[in-house]
Amino acid sequence: MPTLARVPALVATGFLAIPVAEALVTLPSDLLGKIEAAPIDPELADTAAFSEAYGFPLEGGANCIVVAGKRGDDVRFAACVVLASTKLDVNRTVKQLLDVRKASFAPMDQAVELTGMEYGGITPIGLPSSWPVYVDSRVLDAPEVVIGAGLRGAKVFLPGAVLGELPHVEVVEGLAVAAA
Repeated sequence: MPTLARVPALVATGFLAIPVAEALVTLPSDLLGKIEAAPIDPELADTAAFSEAYGFPLEGGANCIVVAGKRGDDVRFAACVVLASTKLDVNRTVKQLLDVRKASFAPMDQAVELTGMEYGGITPIGLPSSWPVYVDSRVLDAPEVVIGAGLRGAKVFLPGAVLGELPHVEVVEGLAVAAA
């Protein structure tokens, strides 16, 4: 089993996506001190593969999903963070939050272009400031979660509650539903 060389996130900026590193340095020191990062094998970036290879509990995985909603010609983007053991409620909750008629996962190429991050590594840290970031309330209860680092070759580790304190975050009850 490969090991994780976790270091404080501020020390790890060399292996994080540029928007992520730039956002980290703006965080208050009390939050930043609770965030770590580690390089990983990019082939193991997907949540299930990462959990199996590195022995990290699947319930500690949090996925950041870029959603696009449309009302007329207006397209609205948001990021949604849910535990890997749950499923994002796009058709009801996200649609209502964005106040749109239709919402769906943003196309991969568009998500990559708009975030400046790699697909499979998109994270709530360093997203465009105009986007809301919705975090399912269950994420905050996790003692530790692993999220993307903006690149497939690294992961970020932090207490779930810290996600609720990040800029542009709104904690939402029922953002996710139990996975079938």
